[in-house]
Amino acid sequence: MKVTVEIDCTPAEARAFFGLPDVTQLNDHLVQEMTKRVDANINMLQPEELMKNWMTFGGQAQETFMQLMRAAATGTGSGRG
Repeated sequence: MKVTVEIDCTPAEARAFFGLPDVTQLNDHLVQEMTKRVDANINMLQPEELMKNWMTFGGQAQETFMQLMRAAATGTGSGRG
């Protein structure tokens, strides 16, 4: 035997029927907060700012790597002796 039951209700009605909490206000608050944070940090999404940050880090990392290689080549690095 096969039984099919079709229920036509809204999400709010389904939540109420199953006793689930209405989180609409919490969701709205979270979306507003995320919107504020994105608006406050929108400069970080600009390609020029991203490249500036990445190049600064990249330059420092490259210099550190070169110092490490110089120390290894001359034998002046720590860990020897």
